[in-house]
Amino acid sequence: MLSVRHDGLSISEIVGIYLGDHMKQVMRFFTVVLLIFVGTVFLMGPAKIIDGMTNNLWGVWFWVGIILVYYILSTLLPIDKLISKLYPIFGVAMLLMAVGLLIALFFGNYEIPELIPSNIRNMTSNPEATPLFPILFVTIACGAISGFHATQSPLMARCMKNERLGRKIFFGTMITEGVVALIWAAAAMTFFGNVTELNGAMLANNNNAAWAANEISLNMLGGIGGILALLGIVAAPITSGDTAFRSARLILSDVFKFNQKKIRNRLFLSLPLFIIAFALTQIDFGIIWRYFAWSNQTLATVVLWTITAYLIYENKAFWITLFPALFMTMVCSTYILVAPEGFQLPNQLAYMGGSAITVIITLLFWFYTTQRKKIFVGV
Repeated sequence: MLSVRHDGLSISEIVGIYLGDHMKQVMRFFTVVLLIFVGTVFLMGPAKIIDGMTNNLWGVWFWVGIILVYYILSTLLPIDKLISKLYPIFGVAMLLMAVGLLIALFFGNYEIPELIPSNIRNMTSNPEATPLFPILFVTIACGAISGFHATQSPLMARCMKNERLGRKIFFGTMITEGVVALIWAAAAMTFFGNVTELNGAMLANNNNAAWAANEISLNMLGGIGGILALLGIVAAPITSGDTAFRSARLILSDVFKFNQKKIRNRLFLSLPLFIIAFALTQIDFGIIWRYFAWSNQTLATVVLWTITAYLIYENKAFWITLFPALFMTMVCSTYILVAPEGFQLPNQLAYMGGSAITVIITLLFWFYTTQRKKIFVGV
């Protein structure tokens, strides 16, 4: 909604308005990095699924090339020429697949794990290395809170005629995505028997989530599951990847004040993004995914602080976003301290470090907004 009120400005520019120019520069860099991560993970994931469906006939890299060509076209062409024509089909397929899985869970011979005290525990294969806090809150990303979605909001804001449409467009879609995520979580825990067997199956298949999604859809939905899998679990992530590269290009054009009317100018900004993304595909997918997850939640945390600042300046109930901002700051700072791809500190030391970082950021934020509020209210 802030983007709507600021004529569709990108999230980094909005952060600059409420948290200052220094944060704007940081967010410009961080947002582009996140979007490249998004494009990369949603380049390899769908390619692996299609490769599995075709019994490795042409290999993963063939499909990576096909998807990359689509990304290039969708990034360069106007949004109404390609993206807008495909999205409704992909969206319907994803929802039909979720509904189909839900029906199969209720009427099939499956036992869904109950939410009882004995099941509320860390069920990972190595609980010490993957503590529920903060790992759980970084793993559960887009369905709960997502920085990537914040980068996409300006694209929608530029198409909205009225701010009142925001509840249906933003709130409605996030709730829908959360429900879809819960259905898939239930299906994954149920299809393989239980969480322990799910962990074993994932370990045996190199933690390939694409393989698991393909197996679930084909076996629980039958022949039609293959079609829905192709459109839903393949096309849906691709639609995140294409908008990621498109958003990155638009952010860079805002930063460098580079006119994007000509295809040549669009290609000039887009080509380096695709080269970097392709280079990242050479790195282990699991590592890239974890960096994406952390950067996604970190950007979401900055947006929470930005909204909190806005509410403070407007003398509104800022605590609504302050507490989530505090919680997510603790999550993100602790995660990077304890995670294998981070500083790999012992759990207790990471918790202490995360707490200290959260306190410092809170104090800096409070000092800045107190001073800045005088400017906003004209004192």
